[in-house]
Amino acid sequence: MGRLGRLTMGCGFAIALAATGAAASPWAEVGDGQLRSDIEILAAAGVIDNITMQWPLPWASIATHLGDRRALAGQPAFVLAAAARVLRASQSQMQFGALRASATLDATNDPSVVHGFDGLAREMGEGQVSAEYVGQTTAIRLSLGADLQNHTNKAIFKPDGSYVAQKIGGAVVYAGYLTHWWGPGWISALSLSNNARPFPQIGIARDETDAFSSPWLSWLGPWQAEFFVGLLDGPRVARNTIYVGARVEANPLPNLEIGLSRTTEMCGTGHRCVPLADYFGTATQSPTQPDYTNDEAVADIRYSRVVGGWPVEIYTQVMNEDNGPFVQSASSHLFGASVWLPVAANPLRLTFEYTDSLATRNIFSFGNIDHGTTYNNFDYVDGMRYRGRTLGFSLDGDSRLATLQASWLDQDDWSYELSYHHAAISDPLNPSVNVVTTAPVRVNLGEARVAFPFRDLRIELAGRLQDDQPRPYHGFEASIEAAITYTF
Repeated sequence: MGRLGRLTMGCGFAIALAATGAAASPWAEVGDGQLRSDIEILAAAGVIDNITMQWPLPWASIATHLGDRRALAGQPAFVLAAAARVLRASQSQMQFGALRASATLDATNDPSVVHGFDGLAREMGEGQVSAEYVGQTTAIRLSLGADLQNHTNKAIFKPDGSYVAQKIGGAVVYAGYLTHWWGPGWISALSLSNNARPFPQIGIARDETDAFSSPWLSWLGPWQAEFFVGLLDGPRVARNTIYVGARVEANPLPNLEIGLSRTTEMCGTGHRCVPLADYFGTATQSPTQPDYTNDEAVADIRYSRVVGGWPVEIYTQVMNEDNGPFVQSASSHLFGASVWLPVAANPLRLTFEYTDSLATRNIFSFGNIDHGTTYNNFDYVDGMRYRGRTLGFSLDGDSRLATLQASWLDQDDWSYELSYHHAAISDPLNPSVNVVTTAPVRVNLGEARVAFPFRDLRIELAGRLQDDQPRPYHGFEASIEAAITYTF
C-alpha cells in the first residue's frame, strides 16, 4: 500500500476513535471564504463593526452585534441572509459543554502555487482529525494529522490547529498552533498568512472589539489588538528562532479600517538572545548601533460601504523590510477591490487583487527596486519562512501576482469560485533565494472550485490548468483536488 493509502487509512482510524459533535471554535478561523464574504457584507452594511482584517475573529464580538435587532432593521434580503448564515455558524461553534470532533482529508496531484485565504492543501496529501471542548471560559482542541510531501512521498506528522485558550477578563490567552491572516487581501497577505504551517506559539488577544469608554480614546472606535511569541522550530540554519507578532486594528470612522503590525525574528542558533532589549531597542544597521533582529512593519487600510444597494470595498497593504517608514523602507505592496453584485438571491463577489513583493527602496518609488530584500536578511539567512514556505505572500520575494476572482453561493449552500492568476515568480535580478522556484518564471493559472454539503460531509472539488510550472519543472500542468470534511 502506498503512503497516500496509509494516510487515508490512518485518518479513517482516527475518525472512528473521535467523539461525536460538530466542529467548534471560540474564533471564526482562517480558511472559510464564504463565511468571510458574509462577514464583509455585514461590515459594509453597518450591521457589525469594521474589524475584519485580523483573523481569527472573535465570535463573541460578532454574535453581540447580530443579536441587536435594530442593526438588521430595514436591511435588504441578501444582508439578512448573510446575517442568518453567520449567526448559525457562531451558534454552532460556540455550543458550550460538549465534546466535538471533525476529520479532513485532502488529496491532489499538484497543490496550487497560489495559496489564498481559502487555500486548500499545501502538499499532495493531507489528513487530520480534531477533537474539541468549548466551555464558558476555556476552549481546548487536539488535532493530529499528517502531510504527504510533494515530490518526496515523505509523510510528516503535524499537530496544526491544536490549542488551549482561556478567557481572562476581556482577553483570551492561548497556546498552540494557531493560523493567522493579517491584512485585507483575499489572495495574499504580505507578512502573515496561511501559506506556511502554523508554528508553536503563546499569545493574547482581545475577546471583543468594542470601543474604549474613555473620551480620550473613544475616537478610535471599535478596535482589536493581539500579541504572540512563537518558535520557528524544525530544520533551519538559525535553529529555534523566536518569532514575535504584534498587531492593532481600529475602526475610527464609519466604513474605514486601519491596521498596524510588526513581526520580528530574534535569537536562534548563532545569534545573541536578549529578547527585551533587542525587541524594544532602537538599533539600526550601523557599526555603532547593530540590529540584532529581523523585522517587518505593515500598514493596512480598508474602506467598505454600500453603493447603489451593493457592498463595495477597496484596500491596500504596505510592508516595510527596513527601518524607515517612508524612505529606505524596502516596501512591498498589495492593492485590491471587491464588489458584491446581484445574482439570484445571493450576491456574486468579484475581486481584483495585485501583490508586488519587489521591494521599492522608498515607499512610493515604484521604479527603484531593492532586489532580493523581501523576506530575506543577511543575518537570518532562513528569512521570514517556516518549514520551506514563506510566512506571508505565497510566491515569496521579488514576485508579482494579479488575480481576478468570482465567488457565489446558491440557495442550496453550494459555493462556486473561479480564479485567474497571472504570476511572475522571482526576477532575473533577484540575488537571493526564492523558495517557490529555482529560476524566474511566468505562470498563467486558472482554477475552478465547487463546495457543497452531503449529509454530514462537506466536499470541495477543484480543477486547475496552468501554462508553465515553477522551476525545475517545465510546461503545461493540469491538476485536480478533492477535500472532504466530516463533522460528527
